[in-house]
Amino acid sequence: MANNTKIILGIDPGTIIMGYGLIAVTGQQLVIIEMGVLKMNPKKDHYERLQAIHNRMISLIGQHKPVSCAIEAPFFGKNVQSMLKLGRAQGVAIASAMQAGLSVSEYSPKKVKQSITGNGNANKEQVWQMLQRILKFSEQPEYLDATDALAVAVCHHFQETSPLATASKSKGWDKFLQQHPERVCKP
Repeated sequence: MANNTKIILGIDPGTIIMGYGLIAVTGQQLVIIEMGVLKMNPKKDHYERLQAIHNRMISLIGQHKPVSCAIEAPFFGKNVQSMLKLGRAQGVAIASAMQAGLSVSEYSPKKVKQSITGNGNANKEQVWQMLQRILKFSEQPEYLDATDALAVAVCHHFQETSPLATASKSKGWDKFLQQHPERVCKP
């Protein structure tokens, strides 16, 4: 990869299936590096599955050297126990990325779908089909958790490069205060 290439790791957390996707960004060109899933045995101890998530995260980060990690926020369901387990899986993925020095951003499922398809209520197949157009690939993964993770990475890129994100970074309070020190009241 070129020196001005930025790699983004996207994660769709799960306690049985965790999707992951990596993209390389050079300017406005997006290229898929890898997508896949970590499929865990549901009969294994929950803590062993959390260890497997940590190990896969460390392996992906070591192999591909991403600069940031984008993760999908859990969808709030009615089963409290499932939500607790999903939150733990997400926490392990976030902690693994942060331990490796990556910046981490979280996006709601609706935000990811909106960013990729223009429709926050799109289904997994619609997201996958739009990603095929954006990233120019033809394969259909066995598990759509992989394309969901890829969508999170692409969403992160779109959010970082949107005119609104750029404007808010360049026109924040810190920038304003630097440009207008005379407007600061001192005690």
